Amino acid sequence: MDPTTQAALAALVGAVVAGGAVLAWAISDRQQRHVPQTEPAVPPGAAAVLSVLRSSAVLVDGDDVVVKASAPAYAFGLVRGTALASEALADLVRQVRRDGQIRETELMMTRPDLPPRTVTARVAPLGSRLVLALVEDRTRERRVEAIRRDFVANVSHELKTPVGAIRLLAEAVCDAADDPEAVKRFSARMLTESDRLSRLVQQVIELSRLQGDDPLESPRPVSIDDVTSAAVDTSAIDASTKRIGLVTGGETGLEVYGNREQVLAAVSNLVANAVAYSAEGSAVVVNAKSTPTTVEISVVDQGIGIPAAEIDRIFERFYRVDPARHRSTGGTGLGLSIVKHVAATHGGEVKVWSVEGQGSTFTLSLPRSAVSLGEPRTKPSSSTTAVDGGNATQPTHPQEVRR
Repeated sequence: MDPTTQAALAALVGAVVAGGAVLAWAISDRQQRHVPQTEPAVPPGAAAVLSVLRSSAVLVDGDDVVVKASAPAYAFGLVRGTALASEALADLVRQVRRDGQIRETELMMTRPDLPPRTVTARVAPLGSRLVLALVEDRTRERRVEAIRRDFVANVSHELKTPVGAIRLLAEAVCDAADDPEAVKRFSARMLTESDRLSRLVQQVIELSRLQGDDPLESPRPVSIDDVTSAAVDTSAIDASTKRIGLVTGGETGLEVYGNREQVLAAVSNLVANAVAYSAEGSAVVVNAKSTPTTVEISVVDQGIGIPAAEIDRIFERFYRVDPARHRSTGGTGLGLSIVKHVAATHGGEVKVWSVEGQGSTFTLSLPRSAVSLGEPRTKPSSSTTAVDGGNATQPTHPQEVRR
């Protein structure tokens, strides 16, 4: 065979081999393309770990499909079907998948059926395609932080007012040293402001102690007769000044089980509020009655009442329905907060009935003590502690809010 023929045959064989190789590669590539992509396997033991985590945990694959989620994640609403419910969290997962960097951030999650919630999300890669997201609800912590900030700001503001007034009055006394009448007048004002400052400090201490949610120390039977008598006596001078009749009535011999000082503080605040927001010549009625399991202490006034839009907020600290009146009434804005916490500490509740322009009724319900479960005695008639409330009648109030 001549050399030319040999070269031609060699070229033909090489072409056939090369074509076969290309054809084989093409067939292999086509087969690989038609192989379905399966979801990445969850690492061994991951399901057991997710089941014991307190955080809401979600495993997401390369197609943003949730392949595994803990029970808290479903309860929290992080997963909708097979996808993440939060677009912000899904975007964070995609960022982590892109560069493999662990990320942690705070997000605001919103759902149509729930109020917005603040969460912290920590997202990290887990293998080549999986991404793990751990989410914790921080709504309560953020709310507590905001309440604390507001509390400090409000206390600072409330303390600044009497302290500043005492300073100015002290300067006025110094300037009026040669005027005995002016000194007496300014000194009386200083006493008023110092009393207000003392009340504020005392109420802040009481409220801080109650908010600790500490169990009652050495609870014992508390006589409601003694409590109402002491509470009325505390406000008797203010009531006499405004010619407001303080009337006590209802059942006698009732007792609750708890802390006498706390119960007295709650009832005293209710009576003081009623006197402060009642018109001259009206009446404030303090009434006690029993149910099979509770004792109800109601304080009824014929004052300015509470607008319907404000009722839900009156138990907030430092909140006043009429901020312009707090200087004249001398209130601190803490009284009803103390009442609410005393009720909660004793396992009771406080209810409000009010009509704007007609008056309000606050009812403190506390569990009865075992000693008080016998048949109560009923007063034959009401007793009046401060006169000039004369012919006022007890109003009825159809609007109720429980706390």
